[in-house]
Parts: sequence; C-alpha cells; structure tokens
Amino acid sequence: MNVRKTFIDGLLVIEPDVFEDERGYFFETFSKLRYKEFGIDAEFVQDNLSKSFLGTVRGLHYQVGEKAQGKLCQVIKGKVLDVAVDIRFESPTFGQHFATELSGADKKQFWIPPGFAHGFSVLSQEVLFSYKCTNYYSKADERTILYSDPELKIDWKVDHPIVSDKDENAPLFKEIKEDFIYKTA
Repeated sequence: MNVRKTFIDGLLVIEPDVFEDERGYFFETFSKLRYKEFGIDAEFVQDNLSKSFLGTVRGLHYQVGEKAQGKLCQVIKGKVLDVAVDIRFESPTFGQHFATELSGADKKQFWIPPGFAHGFSVLSQEVLFSYKCTNYYSKADERTILYSDPELKIDWKVDHPIVSDKDENAPLFKEIKEDFIYKTA
C-alpha cells in the first residue's frame, strides 16, 4: 500500500495493494489497524454510496461543530475529480483546495479528515462513489459552499455542470463562519 501526503496537512491519497489474476482482483478497502499506521485513527459510523452521471458536480459540503465528518472516499465504477477545501481557520492552507482523480480502475482512495468541505465532479458516463464517514449525517449541521466560487478557483473539469438547487444556491466561501467550523485543538 502506498500512502501519499498532499501539500495540505491531513489529506492523504491511498493506493491499495491490488491482487489481480485471471479471476479478477482483490484488495482491502479498509483495515483499522493498517490505516491507523498511516494516521487515520478514525471510527467510521456510516457508509454512503451515490450514483451520478457525466457532468454532475456534488458539493461543496461539510458539517459543523461536533457533527463534522471525516471521509474515506473511493470510486467503485467510473471516474471522478474529488476535491477537498481546507476550512480550518487556523490552518496555513485555509481556503486552498486539493483535487485528485479517483476511478474504479485505479482503486485509489482519498482521506479527508474533519475540517474540510468536500465535493466531486463526474468525469465518466456514470459513477458509483462510495465513502465512509466518521460522523452521522445531520441535516441541521450540514453546510455548503458554492462549488463555482471564483475565490476558490476550482477547475471541476466539466463544461456544463449538473448541480442540485441546494449546491447552485450555496453561500460563497467568504461567508462561512468560524464559530461553527471544526476545531482541531
């Protein structure tokens, strides 16, 4: 297994060991003991799976306060551009984002700890996107940031994004409030 740190502290790209032969393939998608060795000492409480189509952009989503979520993301089928925006006010990379392509073919995973807004765009005809969460979904604590906020300068790699009303009408990045954001200390 190869675990790569990014320029934003806490974000990890994980390339699992995949064992392939004429029957197909096998790999571990999660092992608490192994992932703890790489700094992911999280208790996952909820798994989510979404199906989306080419050009869809989902995000940027996060939960506030004690309901903040860490996410271990991977693609089962298809290809996405997965994006995390640092919303930790005390972070030297506050407001910066990291993007990586994930696909069912490469089987990479993306670890996004609490303190980040998350979104993805679909780069294939169809995608099955799976992610493990460290906290339960809470509608009352969910927030969004406008995916197309010019301050964030995210290239979603899609020409005509398909976006929900909620995501299309989300607040700008500069409107997020420090009082509600996850604190690392």
